[in-house]
Amino acid sequence: MRCPFCAHDTSQVKDSRPAEDNASIRRRRQCEGCGARFTTFERVQLREILVVKSNAAREPFDRAKIEQSVTLACRKRNVSQERIDRLVSGIQRQVETLGETEVSTKAIGEMVMDGLRQLDSVAYIRFASVYRDFSEARDFEEFASNVREIGRA
Repeated sequence: MRCPFCAHDTSQVKDSRPAEDNASIRRRRQCEGCGARFTTFERVQLREILVVKSNAAREPFDRAKIEQSVTLACRKRNVSQERIDRLVSGIQRQVETLGETEVSTKAIGEMVMDGLRQLDSVAYIRFASVYRDFSEARDFEEFASNVREIGRA
């Protein structure tokens, strides 16, 4: 593992334990070059999954992109990083258990929408406004009113 401080190629594992979500291993490492300590997380990857974008381009599945989108939608909301990590891990698990080698951005977007709907209504609306590409304020109003009706049911 390359040191993030000095880029030395080797480090020694000082401690390993399951992360909070039990879907990854947290490792505490020490660089053999500069002696700095840092933490890494190790996750299981069942198979290489390609994401098919709307323009038919294909790229490797990247958990960090989902995490970035969810974090942005939850910005300035009372949603802990732990809850965001659990949501992202759940989405990653759903993608991996589909049994497919390719998954569309639309399918991933719908998984994120479902997760955010249960997590925080404001984050859900924020994500939907970008994902569904609202072009006018009216689109936003209609979507928000539907969310309110679902919340009352």
